[in-house]
Amino acid sequence: MPTAPSAANRPYGDEPPPRDGADACPGALRLHSANDGALARVRIPAGLLTAAQADVLASAAERLGDARLDLTSRGNVQLRGLEPACGGELARLLDRAGLLPAPRHERVRNIVASPLSGLDGQGADDVLPWVRELDALLCASETATALSGRFLFACDDGRGDMTALDADVTILASNAAGQPPACACPAPRAATAGHDAASAHTATAQRLLGTPDAPTPQEARHAAVPPGPSGASSGGGPAAAPTVGGGSAGADAPAQGVAHRSRPDAVSALLRIAGDSGAYRISARRAARAALVVAEAFVELAGGQAWRVRELPAGKSLPPGGLVPLLAGHGIEARYESDAPAPEGPAPVPGPVSGPNGRTALSVAAPLGRLTAAQWRQLAAVAREDGDGTLRLTPWRGIVLPGLTPAAAPARLAALADAGLIVAPDDPRTGVSACTGRPGCAKSLADVRADAAAATASGGGGLPVHLSGCERRCGHPRGRWTDVLATPDGYRIAAPDGPVHHGVTPAELAGALAAARTTPATR
Repeated sequence: MPTAPSAANRPYGDEPPPRDGADACPGALRLHSANDGALARVRIPAGLLTAAQADVLASAAERLGDARLDLTSRGNVQLRGLEPACGGELARLLDRAGLLPAPRHERVRNIVASPLSGLDGQGADDVLPWVRELDALLCASETATALSGRFLFACDDGRGDMTALDADVTILASNAAGQPPACACPAPRAATAGHDAASAHTATAQRLLGTPDAPTPQEARHAAVPPGPSGASSGGGPAAAPTVGGGSAGADAPAQGVAHRSRPDAVSALLRIAGDSGAYRISARRAARAALVVAEAFVELAGGQAWRVRELPAGKSLPPGGLVPLLAGHGIEARYESDAPAPEGPAPVPGPVSGPNGRTALSVAAPLGRLTAAQWRQLAAVAREDGDGTLRLTPWRGIVLPGLTPAAAPARLAALADAGLIVAPDDPRTGVSACTGRPGCAKSLADVRADAAAATASGGGGLPVHLSGCERRCGHPRGRWTDVLATPDGYRIAAPDGPVHHGVTPAELAGALAAARTTPATR
């Protein structure tokens, strides 16, 4: 399983980049200007879409953009080639489809989740209820509007596939022995691992944030109520198409909240914070709330000077073990476990996925993370006609289609292969991604997408690889990966623990890339 990238793979090395300006991360309402037109990034929490919503995105790409859809490394969708003046029409399309439940929060709905959760019998629990609840809580939080568009939440069902994504806040389903302590009060110093080392930072957090003894008005507003269609919260506002995890279209926040789905008593959750090797064991029913509490604490501590948890200066860091009092103040019982290694599990591979309910999911991938509107519509048609009506976009630029019968799955998979999608793990395009490159990006030094397609037409295997047109390395994967960077003198290829190759020409790229991906150190 991938681990954290080496310093050679990090765009900024070991030090976080300085944040001396506002976050310019694009969104659905904040378009980004590029050489090929405007760009919109549509946040899709956990990549969960209905087939109807997918059709709307295809229509938007065809009517307003270049008729293609890019999948991002967080399971979101980008539309490119947009006219700068199309923002209002795009917003209306997304709003009617339930893809803009809270316009002021649209850039902060960054949630990834185990794509096969609840589909293959693996994992400790289905985390989709966490996704829906966390999204509703985010969209109701005034403080959350100050989060960066790069701040990332992860919901891991226990298989560990989210570990390599370096989320700021992760909630992990766990069936390990041990439950949170019965008392919600902060543990004595001697009883809380790591508390002595973190006491100064805990005081900073408490001074800035306080620890309220009663539920906040926001918490009271979001008492559990029955969910609306397809997981959308019920309540006021105009009628909208059913959504997966969204609220009613046109409302600035989900109307009343979401219900907690019943969970097995044996399941708890581990709350993990970026940079902390320990974790907080909490009730699974309070996991989404705990993630929001930590994110709101981050906003107060960062003061606009950091976009990610790892960028917090030492004096304002979220201290290991020191959040027990803060969580307790919000009614969340927590026990800090100082030695809680994060599980590491693989990402979904292309192909059929059998489930315990007699149904099959199809896992496919987009070549270089890009689909035509026609390919996208074909995926939506499979979901609508033979699946359960939903699609799941993955952080590995893949798509999971749940709910097919074993009889229907082979023909549908073959048809998707004929349409040009990646449907098998031995496809040489598996694990290959690239930024936009020339001509779409003015900063790019090469047409990296064309070079990537030519260099990975055969062979394959080994580490993921990402081709970048400039030092920013937009869209690069997390974990261990082979870094292919365009420079004025040709490509620079670096794999973790391997030699660095300079001046590689496009004609030499295929051989050099195959060697870098499959050395004994990088297999």
